[in-house]
Amino acid sequence: MRRELRRTPRYTFIATAELIEEKTDVRIATRVSELSLHGCYLDMMNPFPENTLIRVKIFAGNDFFQANGKIVYVQPNLGAGVSFLEVDQQHVTVLERWLDQAQKDNQQRTG
Repeated sequence: MRRELRRTPRYTFIATAELIEEKTDVRIATRVSELSLHGCYLDMMNPFPENTLIRVKIFAGNDFFQANGKIVYVQPNLGAGVSFLEVDQQHVTVLERWLDQAQKDNQQRTG
């Protein structure tokens, strides 16, 4: 059983994403299904291995977010968990706005 290690809540958040492996510049188009202040979950059939350093770009509406990150866990044929390592302030603002909306959407579904 996997112990919960998240520092902040994660929310359902559906968006398109591009994952770029830093060493080889290999790019994978994927989809975000969950988002938090410190990471996300990406749906993908063939995730990069655990501990791979990546750049993730997330696109939703007219906004986009990008961060340097690391693959922290892999679920083969399902996806991967990403931890954000470096995020520029302009992208933090976008991320916080998305999380505020995701939290409100979650409260409406459960409340």
